[in-house]
Amino acid sequence: MDEVEVVVAHSERATLRVGDVFLKVDADRARIDAEVEAMSLAPVPTPELLWCKPPVLALAALSGTTLGRLGGPSTGSSAGWAAAGAAIRQLHDAPLPPRPGRAGRSVAALVAELDAECELLVTNGVLPADLVTRNRQVSEAALRPWTPAFTHGDLQIAHVFVDGDEVTGIIDWSEAGQGDALYDLATFTLGHQEHLDDVLAGYGADVDLDVIHGWWSLRSLLAVRWLVEHGFDPFAPGCEVDVLRSRM
Repeated sequence: MDEVEVVVAHSERATLRVGDVFLKVDADRARIDAEVEAMSLAPVPTPELLWCKPPVLALAALSGTTLGRLGGPSTGSSAGWAAAGAAIRQLHDAPLPPRPGRAGRSVAALVAELDAECELLVTNGVLPADLVTRNRQVSEAALRPWTPAFTHGDLQIAHVFVDGDEVTGIIDWSEAGQGDALYDLATFTLGHQEHLDDVLAGYGADVDLDVIHGWWSLRSLLAVRWLVEHGFDPFAPGCEVDVLRSRM
């Protein structure tokens, strides 16, 4: 009998693996609907949808492996990273999905959220004031007008699977929708800036690096408290706090 593996679990959702099947449990019906819709529209490989009976979504396991993980070494080749960049470009060039995604929050909403979060990080003693202030300055580059693209919205390195120099699939589409393409690129290379050139070579377009750096800082600032409160460790080597320190 296959064992049940808890892949990730927190108060918002959980993902379990049983053999070659992944079961995503999410009490938010809208997130499940968004994920199913995005996978049906995305022009890149996605997991096979086995069945959907909210609050559970059943997906087939993908072949291949990830390029590494946040806080750990990259296990992928330069060609693998470039292939991921090409797949991301294919997604961004696709017709827009009908709804905004996580990468599509307005600049005004982001500024309000970021400023409130920075104040909490300092007031509660989570991070030093100089670290927060410097990264808030770096974040400013990301707070600009952008042209909507089909974005994944949570394109962590662990969500892209490759086999050699071929992308075999991209998982976790619940935050997908219209958004800023550079948010995806920054999320994918977070903590692995040494492979940014490889990704951009595959992506094949001019990219404002200051905006990528801005998203690294902005995303990390917004994530630290949430991660701590949900049982993750953003202070681990190579993770979000180290990303913030690298901007000093």
